[in-house]
Amino acid sequence: MKKVILFLTAVLLSSTFSFPQSNNLKVGADRLISDYLYLIKGKRIGLVTNESGVLSNGTPLIDSLVHIEGVKVTALFGPEHGIRGSAPAGEKVESSVDAKTGIPVYSLYGPNKKPSPEMLKNVDVLIYDIQDVGARFYTFISTLFYIVQAGAENHIPVIVLDRPNPINGINVEGPVRKKDQTSFVGIAPIPIMHGMTVGELARLYAGEGYIGKGLKCDLKIIKMKNWNRKYYLDHYTLPWVKPSPNIPDLETAIVYPGTCLIEGTNVSEGRGTYHPFLTIGAPFITPDSLIVKLKSYGLKGVDLSPVEFTPVDIPGMVTNPKYKIETCSGIFIKITHRSKFKPVDFGIELVCALHSLYPSQFKFRDAGFDRLSGDKTVREKILEGKSPAGIIKSWNKELNQFMKIRKKYLLY
Repeated sequence: MKKVILFLTAVLLSSTFSFPQSNNLKVGADRLISDYLYLIKGKRIGLVTNESGVLSNGTPLIDSLVHIEGVKVTALFGPEHGIRGSAPAGEKVESSVDAKTGIPVYSLYGPNKKPSPEMLKNVDVLIYDIQDVGARFYTFISTLFYIVQAGAENHIPVIVLDRPNPINGINVEGPVRKKDQTSFVGIAPIPIMHGMTVGELARLYAGEGYIGKGLKCDLKIIKMKNWNRKYYLDHYTLPWVKPSPNIPDLETAIVYPGTCLIEGTNVSEGRGTYHPFLTIGAPFITPDSLIVKLKSYGLKGVDLSPVEFTPVDIPGMVTNPKYKIETCSGIFIKITHRSKFKPVDFGIELVCALHSLYPSQFKFRDAGFDRLSGDKTVREKILEGKSPAGIIKSWNKELNQFMKIRKKYLLY
């Protein structure tokens, strides 16, 4: 069996794509500084951001704003992983003071998911600047939802600094979240892979009344310049800044909308290795059998290889991962053709294969899986032995309805 060791180099991970990079992309943060400072000068700013909120030259927006005359940042709001991105996934983040700037930091990943009126008492305008990864269950877009809602409730304008959808803004996949699965990993009725930017999502939340009927938000999106929906993030020279500790590179982000479903099972999604979501396994899996089963579904755009790994605590990434210090066997995922690979379909095929091959050992974490899929019938169909193709087809009607709604809010 091929053993993929934890320090596998990035060279082996990189997909084989060759294209000229474009250096003319200007994200919303760049344009705030160059063109829109008049919107915030003389006002008290509440900034919602993390380590991904950087200008195209790599400078954190926080550090830029505090040095601009007439601009006053009075509050920082940190999502999951914290304002500088150092807290492991799922770990509550405490309110504090930013060591670098001395500005108060209010946690939005703890008892409060939404800024309270008390937190907003010294804020005239809220700015949101966080890099999304294009998946519904990524909690940063739930934080965005609550920022838009809080702005409306407290009559505070909200400015969203738009950023690329790193896995492209065209492909839309997966079941639309059902009302009974509303949660912080499913804040709105959108599919797993939504194909939108954060600015477009903010418009959707407000425009469709998802933030509350009758609530109106004074919402402004500072659009990007020269972004094309069809491209992945590495088409541009914008630096890759880990949007969270367990999304270390674009390859992981591409697979994430599908393999994150493994979190809702007793199989390891690779946390506790340096390649989470690309590394999937458990002590009871026979890699060759799993690969054969997956290939029988007609996989496209992906290569699978056997892997053996032992999950461990990794500072800044994970504590107490599944199967900690136990040897796991499974698969390592490498994307070979992005345009052919369908992440959510692959995720469903993977879960179906695991249930089929290991019916007595493979287990769902029912509530967790349902929250991630957004529709409990997905799990029920897998347990019934329905084919992956049939399960995927079952959500097409709702997906088509979403596409009609989505179209109203696209900016590019």
